[in-house]
Amino acid sequence: MKHYGIIGNPLGHSYSEGYFTDKFIREAIDACYTPYPLARIEEVTEMLKELDGFNVTYPYKEVILPYLNAIDPVANTIGAVNVVSHGKGYNTDWIGFRDSLRPLLVTLSTKALLLGTGGVSKAIQYALRDLGIPYTLVSRTADHQATSLLSYKEVNEQVIHEHKLIINCTPLGMAPYQDQKPDIPYHLLSEKHILYDCIYNPQKTLFLQEGEKQGCTIKNGLDMLHLQADKAWEIWKASVEKKNKNRI
Repeated sequence: MKHYGIIGNPLGHSYSEGYFTDKFIREAIDACYTPYPLARIEEVTEMLKELDGFNVTYPYKEVILPYLNAIDPVANTIGAVNVVSHGKGYNTDWIGFRDSLRPLLVTLSTKALLLGTGGVSKAIQYALRDLGIPYTLVSRTADHQATSLLSYKEVNEQVIHEHKLIINCTPLGMAPYQDQKPDIPYHLLSEKHILYDCIYNPQKTLFLQEGEKQGCTIKNGLDMLHLQADKAWEIWKASVEKKNKNRI
């Protein structure tokens, strides 16, 4: 039996265990999937020894890099990893986001406003560059040497008007922050805006609820989760097939 899992902290919000367990049962795959709520990233050394592959979620997507034997070029460019296979890191978050966003872009030609600058944000930035969508980052502290980085206090009417796609890449809205949302002027939003939350549990965060009140198109991260998970499985499966081939 192959052993897979997910590392992060907290993990109570994650649907990954259920998604992969159902997949393994449905497709008669001899494998199991276990959550590992690591208290410290240093504990990942045991996971690298014991597991055939695992997912990486908040807050370890960036800090795991020094512990890996190798990093896929795309993940290296992004600077964050959400999939590990036999010690090598990959990023499938950007694919999940890109492919889940595409159906919403039929009539949209605009800039994106990214709330947050962590590991998820880095994957989203890569996806937006792939789609040819310019973006501005918003962080708790602005770096005035970077022209595309604003503080939340600088998100004014003009910024909201110029950015019709607003993406929450922060953990605000996810347990244990369910009662929080990014501090932007929601009253300035309109039906011309798309609000995308990378969080999928709860399915409608306060961020999305505020957008819905203003008539925005809203989307959570559930499709992103499924798409990135399917790509992760492709990576793990290819690794197993390569090992089996080498034994022949």
